[in-house]
Amino acid sequence: MLSKRPNAMKSAKILCAAIATGTLLSLSSCHIYKKYETPTDTPLTQAYVDARKATVDSAAFGNLLWEDVFTDPKLAALISNALEANTTLRNAQLNTEIARANLRGARLSYLPSLALVPNGAGASYAGSDINWTYSLPAQLSWEVDIFGKLLNGNRGAKAALLQSEAYAQAVRSQIISAVASTYYAIAAVNAQLNLSRNTADLWKETVQTMRDLKEAGRGVTEAAVVQSAANYYSILASITDLETQLDKLNNTMSLLQNTLPQTWDVTDKVDLTVPAILRAGVPMAELAARPDVAAAEQSLAVAYYATNSARAAFYPGLTITANGGFTNLLGSMVKNPGDWFYQLAGSLVAPLFSRGQNIARLQGAKAQQQQALNNFEYALLNASAEVSDALTVYEKSFDKSALLAEQVQQLEKSVEYTQDLLLYSTGTTNYLEVLTAQQGLLSAQMNRINTELARANAVINLYQALGGGR
Repeated sequence: MLSKRPNAMKSAKILCAAIATGTLLSLSSCHIYKKYETPTDTPLTQAYVDARKATVDSAAFGNLLWEDVFTDPKLAALISNALEANTTLRNAQLNTEIARANLRGARLSYLPSLALVPNGAGASYAGSDINWTYSLPAQLSWEVDIFGKLLNGNRGAKAALLQSEAYAQAVRSQIISAVASTYYAIAAVNAQLNLSRNTADLWKETVQTMRDLKEAGRGVTEAAVVQSAANYYSILASITDLETQLDKLNNTMSLLQNTLPQTWDVTDKVDLTVPAILRAGVPMAELAARPDVAAAEQSLAVAYYATNSARAAFYPGLTITANGGFTNLLGSMVKNPGDWFYQLAGSLVAPLFSRGQNIARLQGAKAQQQQALNNFEYALLNASAEVSDALTVYEKSFDKSALLAEQVQQLEKSVEYTQDLLLYSTGTTNYLEVLTAQQGLLSAQMNRINTELARANAVINLYQALGGGR
C-alpha cells in the first residue's frame, strides 16, 4: 500500500496541472489577459489601423501650430488668453488629472494593504479590579491577481486617461476655432454695419432728391418719394439687427475669454491668409490624428477592458491575509507584560450562484462595447464628412467671391447710370429702376462680405476637422 501512494500523489499532481492548464487556456480564449487591439473587421477600421502606422506629415495643415495659421496679432492674443482662461478647457484638463489619479490608484491596487488597528478594553466581575486588555495588531491583506481582475482595471484606467487627454485636446481645438470664428464674425458684422450706415446716408440723399425732383415738376410723383423713404427706413431697421448681432458676438467672445461682457476692438478689414491647400481629399492618416477620433477609440478600449473585467468575475479570487502585533490577551489568559503574535490565512472565493448578476453584467458590458465600436466608426465617418465639407466650401468660396466682386462692380455702374438718367434725362428711366439698382447693389455687397466670412470659417473648420490646435 505504501508503494502506491507516491504514484497516486504523482497522478494527482498531473491531474491538477492538467486542470490548471485547461483553465488558463479557457481564460486565454476569453481574452481576459489580452490587450486591446483596434478592430479590423471593416474596411473603414482597417484603413484606420493602416493609417496609424504611416509616418506623420508635420507639414500637413492639421499638424501646423495654431500660431502659424492665425497670424493676426489681435486674434493670436485672444486665442492665447482663451487657452489660459477658458473654463471649459480648464475642466477638461482637470478631468485628465482625475483620470491620472485613478490610474495611479489602479496601479497601486497590485500592492498589499496594511492597516494598524489598536484596541483596548477593561472588565470587572463581582467587584474585582478591572482587568485591562490591549492589542496592537497590524493587518496585511493582498489580493493575488490570478484571473486578471486588477490587470484589466489597470488597463482600463490607462485607456480612460488617454481618452481624457484626447478629449482635452479636442476641447483645445474647439476653443481655438471658436475664438477665430467669433473674431472673423465680429469683423464681418462691423463691415456690414459700416456698409449699411454709409448706404443709409446715400439713401437718405435719394429721398431728398426725389422730393426735390417732385417739387421741380420733373416727373417724380409722391409715390416715388414715399417708396424711397420706405427703403431708407428699411435699411435703418436692418442696422438695428446688425447691432444686436454684434452685441451677441461680443458677448460670445467675452465668454470664451472668461471675462465680463465687453466690446472687442476688431477692425472691419481683416483677412485670413493661410498656406495653400491643394488636394482633392485628405488621407486617412490625418483623420486618424483627430483628437475626437482618438477619444472615441480609447472609449472603445475602456469598454473592452470592462468586458474583460465582467468575464473575470466568473472566476475565483484569491486573497492572502496576515495579522501580527503585540497583545496581553492570549486565548483566555491575560498576561502582563504582553507578547508578540502573528496569524496567516488564505481564502479562495469562487462564485457559484450570484442571482444572475455576473451574467447580466457581462451582457451589459458586451452591449456597451458594441456601442463604443459603433461610435468609433461613426467618428471616423463624421471626420471624413466634416473635412470634405470644409474643403468644398473653401474651394467654392474663391469662385463665388470672384463672381460677387464682378456683380458688385456691375451694380455700382447700374446705380450710377440710373441716377444720372433720373436726374438729367426725361422719360428714359423712373424711380423704381433707381431703387431696384440700389437694393441690388447693397444685397451683392452684403453677400460678398458673407462669402469672405464663409471662406474664413471654412479654413477654421478645416483646421479643426484635421485635429489642429496642438
